[in-house]
Amino acid sequence: MSNLVRIAPGALVVGKPLPWTVYDVEGNVLLRQGYVIQNDMQLEQLFDRGLFHPRKIERQQEEILEDTRQRNPFADYPVLLQTLEVTLNAITSGDDSAEKRLLGLTRLIERTCDDAPDVCLALIHLYSVEPTIHEQVLFYAILCHFTAQTFGLDKERTSLLTSAALVANLALVPVADQLNASRKILNGDQRAVIRKHPQRSVIALYAAGIRNQTLFDIIAQHHEQADGSGYPKGLSGTEIRPEAEILALAERYVAMITKRAYRQRMNITDARKLIASLTDGQLRPAIPRALLTVLTEYPPGTLVRLANNEVGVVTQRPVRHLGPFVKAIISPKGNRYSGTFERDCSLLEFNIRAVEQPEIMPSMDFSLIWDLH
Repeated sequence: MSNLVRIAPGALVVGKPLPWTVYDVEGNVLLRQGYVIQNDMQLEQLFDRGLFHPRKIERQQEEILEDTRQRNPFADYPVLLQTLEVTLNAITSGDDSAEKRLLGLTRLIERTCDDAPDVCLALIHLYSVEPTIHEQVLFYAILCHFTAQTFGLDKERTSLLTSAALVANLALVPVADQLNASRKILNGDQRAVIRKHPQRSVIALYAAGIRNQTLFDIIAQHHEQADGSGYPKGLSGTEIRPEAEILALAERYVAMITKRAYRQRMNITDARKLIASLTDGQLRPAIPRALLTVLTEYPPGTLVRLANNEVGVVTQRPVRHLGPFVKAIISPKGNRYSGTFERDCSLLEFNIRAVEQPEIMPSMDFSLIWDLH
C-alpha cells in the first residue's frame, strides 16, 4: 500500500484509543482504530513499525456535501479533523475559500450528528484522553449542535453556533496543545493570549472575508459571564447571546471530562452534578438543562459496571421506557469477552451500578460495537 505514511512522534498517546487503523510496512492491518496503547514500550514499537493511511482531502467541498452515504463518525473522524485543520489554515492565511470551507464543514458535521447522534457523542467520551486542540474544537461543535437543538434554537441559529464553535478558538490553535501539555502554571503572557483570543479570532475571520456580525458576537461573548465577571467586555445577563452561553458550557464540559498532563479528568457523574449546580447568575438555566438532556445520565462512550458485574460501553441513550443500551465487553469475572453482548439497562439484572474510569481504557473495535460498516 504505497499511500501509507509513518506515524509522527506525538500523534499517539498511551491510554487513548487509536484514531485510525495502523498498518505495517506491507499494508497489513497491525492495529484497528479503537485499540488502546498500554505502555511506552508498545508506543515506541509502533513508531518503529506502524504506518497509517494519510488523511487526504482531495475532493472539493461541494463533492463532500453531495455525498449522501450514511455517515460513520468513527471512519470519518480523521477526515473531520483534517478538514477542520485545512479550514482553520484557510482562514488564518486569508484564503478566498475560507468561508466556503467553514460552511461546508459545518454542514458535514451537522449531517454526521443527525445521521448518528449517539456515535457522535461517543466520540467525545472515548477520545477524552489528552485530546488535541482540533479534537477539542470538533467536540465543541458536536455538543453545540445537539444542545442548541434541545434548547430550541432554529436551524439557522443552530448552524451559525456550530460554525462559531469551530472558529471561536482560532487564535489559540497555535499554542493550545503546548499549553495543555504543560504542567506549569500559566505565566502573564500566556494568560494575555488566552484573554485576547475571542477578539483575535474575530479579526482573523474578518481578514478572511467573512462578514457575519452574529457569528462575531457569539465568538466575542463566549467567555463573558452572566454576573459580569467575564471578558473581554464584562457583559452580563441578557446582554450575552444564548449561543455564546451554549458554546461556553460545551467548552466547560469538555474541559471537565478530558485528561490533561497537569490533571486527571472528572468522571461523568461528577461533571453532570457540576453542570446541574450552575445557577441563574452563571447561565440561563435552560442551557445546562438542555446539555444534560442531550448527554443523559450515562452518555454514549461511557464505560459502566452493571448489576451482574459486567463492564460495558454505553452505545445508545434511553428510548422511551427502554435503555440505556450497553455492549458488555468484560465478564463478571474480569475476563475480556471475545465478542460483545447488548444489554438493555432498564432490566434489573443489567442496571448500571457505577461509572468506570480506568487509568488505561480497554481496547474496542468501535465499528463492531456500534454495528457500523
